[in-house]
Amino acid sequence: MSEPSPAGPHGYSADKQALMARLRRVEGQIRGLQRMVDEDTYCIDILTQISAAKSALHAVAVGLLEDHLRHCVVHAATEGDVEPKIKEASAAIARLVKS
Repeated sequence: MSEPSPAGPHGYSADKQALMARLRRVEGQIRGLQRMVDEDTYCIDILTQISAAKSALHAVAVGLLEDHLRHCVVHAATEGDVEPKIKEASAAIARLVKS
């Protein structure tokens, strides 16, 4: 896990409660998937719910990436050391696209 930015709290800090709520919903979806498997639910219905959970988690990731760009990258640009943050964001985008 990376260290806090020198600018103070991370970019997502202002919306932390909303972020936590979204993650709790994803957690609920995963628990629902476990129940579906336990109850021998039809395969296609489980796959549909997996897709929904992946989409919800992807939306959280995109939101965090946007916050990173707005907060961490902008702060680095004002400090004159933006290149490492650009590389970091590019790597994160590559991981998101690959998944």
